[in-house]
Amino acid sequence: MANLVDEAAPQFKLPDHEKHRFEIDKAACMVNLVMKDISWLVYVVAEEENDNPIEEVRLTVPITDDPTQTVLTFRTWTLGMAACILLSFVNQFFQYRSNQLSIGSVTIQILVLPIGKFMAANLPKKQISVPFTKWTFSLNPGPFSMKEHVLITIFANCGAGGVYAVYIITIIKAFYHKGLHPVAAMLLAQTTQKISRGFALYVVACNPCPSLSIQACTPMISPDLSSIMMKKLAWKLSLLIQYLCNVAHTYIYIYENCRALHEKEKRKKGERTRLQFFAIVFVASFAYYIVPGHFFPSLSALSFVCWIWKRSITAQQIGSGLKGLGIGSFGLDWATVASFLGSPLAYPFFSIANTMVGFILVMYVLVPIAYWSNFREAKRFPIFSSHTFDEDGQTFNITRVLNEKTFDLNLSEYENYSKLYLSIFFAFIYGLSFASLTATLTHVALFDGKNILKMWKKTTTAVKDEFSDVHTRIMKKNYAVVPQWWFTAILVISVALSLVAVEGFDHKLQLPWWGLLLACFIALIFTLPVGVVQATTNMQIGLNVITELVIGYMYPGKPVANVAFKTYGYISMTQALSLLGDFKIGHYMKIPPKSMFIVQLVGTIVSSTVYFATAWWLLTSVENICNPDLLPDGSPWTCPGSDVFYNASIIWGVVGPLRMFTDKGVYPEQNWWFLIGFLAPIPMWFLERKFPEKKWIKLIHIPLILSATAPMPSAKAVHYWSWGFVGFVFNYIIYRRYKGWWAKHTYILSAALDAGVAFLGVILYFALQSKDIYGPSWWGADISDHCPLAKCPTAPGIKVKGCPVL
Repeated sequence: MANLVDEAAPQFKLPDHEKHRFEIDKAACMVNLVMKDISWLVYVVAEEENDNPIEEVRLTVPITDDPTQTVLTFRTWTLGMAACILLSFVNQFFQYRSNQLSIGSVTIQILVLPIGKFMAANLPKKQISVPFTKWTFSLNPGPFSMKEHVLITIFANCGAGGVYAVYIITIIKAFYHKGLHPVAAMLLAQTTQKISRGFALYVVACNPCPSLSIQACTPMISPDLSSIMMKKLAWKLSLLIQYLCNVAHTYIYIYENCRALHEKEKRKKGERTRLQFFAIVFVASFAYYIVPGHFFPSLSALSFVCWIWKRSITAQQIGSGLKGLGIGSFGLDWATVASFLGSPLAYPFFSIANTMVGFILVMYVLVPIAYWSNFREAKRFPIFSSHTFDEDGQTFNITRVLNEKTFDLNLSEYENYSKLYLSIFFAFIYGLSFASLTATLTHVALFDGKNILKMWKKTTTAVKDEFSDVHTRIMKKNYAVVPQWWFTAILVISVALSLVAVEGFDHKLQLPWWGLLLACFIALIFTLPVGVVQATTNMQIGLNVITELVIGYMYPGKPVANVAFKTYGYISMTQALSLLGDFKIGHYMKIPPKSMFIVQLVGTIVSSTVYFATAWWLLTSVENICNPDLLPDGSPWTCPGSDVFYNASIIWGVVGPLRMFTDKGVYPEQNWWFLIGFLAPIPMWFLERKFPEKKWIKLIHIPLILSATAPMPSAKAVHYWSWGFVGFVFNYIIYRRYKGWWAKHTYILSAALDAGVAFLGVILYFALQSKDIYGPSWWGADISDHCPLAKCPTAPGIKVKGCPVL
């Protein structure tokens, strides 16, 4: 009998860390051979683990639950709403600034703990009746529970995600200088979030494949599609499930951090508790940011090459961290490190390494070769810019080619004026966007296709949940699932309001009803492959370019229609993946599904409202916002992300891909990037199969390399070098040498640095910048890297203001 067990084990290819468990438990399971076959034996062995197939989950999340813990309490609503409003305001506030800092929910998770405990210790416990109803509640139902803490974090997460539609409002008012009714703008902000949220929920509820393959199941949504764990241990330990460890780690960290904060932490001699460490770093970050935020803004980008060769255009193109290739540039400002790429402390090192490899290949191989060979008249324009140009090297005059009344392309004026040109870097960014999309499809098909197909067949044919993991069984035993009609109602209402937004208000958004539905369909197709890549790398490949391309061909000459289509299509997928993550936290923390649903819904409504209100306030109160040429020296309101969004609306909406990326335009070669991306993962797949013992081959991720420069040109070279250096120090050197310190402090360090910069940035605005006080007038007050010639063309005879004519 023992030999039979030993013969069965190898065919399931147990990893090394599981072999000792199999040896320990196999004797206890031999009796099952009398009744079941080998596959049933292995299933029982796995069931003796009584746990999740992901190791991080098994080692961290207990298989117990306390259904009596308080969940939706007065504290949850008060602190959760406050957190959601605060993060929504701060993140939108910083979106218009030169360094776009984004504050995550982990910061709130730490900050609300002492407040929650204070409320539990001091608020009265008396029951309060709601007038005209039978409802009662208490301001203090008992100790501040972990479940309350997690729901407050989910509330905050709704405010941390951003509202992409605000970009549309910004370019209409600040760039095109057109009117937009505030109700129409508000509806746009709400519906792009709601239809995406309703669409995301409905996709997860009705399609088991994304929910299982991206987050290893979210059984809180529909009982019929709960996680069905397979009988064979081989399936439980399959490659696809192992791929989920990076994403699981992110949510397990939030869970573990919550536990650590609630448990009484004993401070060892000479050490500090987590809260003490957070407080020290927060104060230090808060105090230091007064230097780059007010007195010495130039610290955000230091480019020494430019200071040495002050009169050389080529040297400044090479050395500028903001307008050039950024060799030797760096920033002494946390906002520079984390503003566009996110905190490097939150990414696995292999993701950082792949990103930096892609960045180096583009910035220091592809772009220099194309520029100095004068490909497509590249020397007529800056080497690095997000702007659009005419054939004379001047900024493209969009007012010459737009009809004032119909707000679309005047074709005759366009043909009499000039074709649209881009900087060589900006042109390659779009080509690489094409390549990253097709590479994602090929990568998922080659590396994950078989496992996804198996999973699809299993989840669509299985109808019972008797083999679900322990967490699923606990959830189904203790809590009711969310009714399916809730999701359907959200989807129907969201679509109806979206149709009002796009078809009403004098058709200001230009998008027809069929465009709205097509955008959602595109998001549905890409949710699974993009989700698998995100699960393996913690980075998401966006649909912004493919949606621009599709509507640009189908509905050309309409800039607002183009960006509206992009927003509805792109955000639907993004919110679907975000929702899965939040629900997975709730699954591990044993949060009642209906409570999670309510928090998600209310949080989305509140955050959308605050994002819109903050944007509308700044757009109507900050004079010349988003116009660096008219802003006072030292003003941070340069809107780098909105500037890229605006120029994209010209490229894809006004002119359109037909007159950009075919023989009618300047860049027909860009379409070859689709084929390049499609073929690029094949060699790595072949090498991995040919040399399975070479572990380093498996770490090369082609879609991630091709999409490495996707945040550019909003992000600049100085942001990448600063981000990559900090990531290397913490997630490679410190992680390998001081793993205990890294595990305890890294995420808290990131949250405290973010919070310190954010709070002082807001204080600086209200105390000084709102009164047009931007610090002392000196060399370091300029928000630049002092490389004025980096923006200059090098073609003979081109005249640009502030540049020498060669």
